[in-house]
Amino acid sequence: MRSSAPPSVVPPEAPRKPRRHLSVAGLAGAVVVGFWILMALIGPWLAPDDIGSMNGDAVFAPISAHYPLGADFLGRDMLSRILQGAPYTVGVALAAVLVASVGGTALALFAAARGGWFDNVVSRIVDVQLSIPTKLLALIMVAAFGSAVPVLILTVGIGYMPGAFRIARSLAVNVQAMEYVQAARARGEGLGYITFHEMLPNMLRPVLADFGLRFLFIVLLLSGLSFLGLGVQPPAADWGSLVRENIIGLSEGAPAVIVPAIAIATLTIAVNMMIDGFAGRKRRGGE
Repeated sequence: MRSSAPPSVVPPEAPRKPRRHLSVAGLAGAVVVGFWILMALIGPWLAPDDIGSMNGDAVFAPISAHYPLGADFLGRDMLSRILQGAPYTVGVALAAVLVASVGGTALALFAAARGGWFDNVVSRIVDVQLSIPTKLLALIMVAAFGSAVPVLILTVGIGYMPGAFRIARSLAVNVQAMEYVQAARARGEGLGYITFHEMLPNMLRPVLADFGLRFLFIVLLLSGLSFLGLGVQPPAADWGSLVRENIIGLSEGAPAVIVPAIAIATLTIAVNMMIDGFAGRKRRGGE
């Protein structure tokens, strides 16, 4: 007699989630950005010469074994100047973008979650600040309070905070209308839990992309201020001030001008490539 046991049923395989890979361009950008961040941390200790080391016989010296990137208008080694300027270009920009993005995002989350009069008041104040050009605000603040590093960080960070607030608030308003946020409210969860456990994780990718773009804008603004002589002051120097100091010797000491300009270009282009790769990774992960 044949067995009447039902045939074994093989459950269908669960669909595989697409792998998320950073594009080649994005990976290359991340490597370059990581390199400059590392130089901002350890560059001054790797510099061959001290910050005040001068050699009057090597003014605008060309690239050589002793001066791998040439020498500046005072005969200082440009490799040392680039390494010593990395903390001021990368570090100050990173600190300023943290002030802008973290402050703007936190304020936007709280305003969107709280709503009512608080959201309206904060949004109107931000609208007023957005009407003031960031470069004009930076020039006024530097003229009034000087160009010390903490002043530069706070000035640029506060100047770019309204843009970060606007981006984050538009995301937060959309996220707070989702069912899981409404369910958290119905459970009686507090404002802090709703903000940081329900809303922030679901808007993190666009916020990080905006963080990268804002870092790029801040690097360019700080370099522009330094080129005008309103940024980091001597004997310290960031890459923008290195271009300004040596522009008079462009015809006879081109490396002293081109090398810091290339450093700024590689940093900003790498940030752009990393952001584009990050956005592409997001699109592939959502297919």
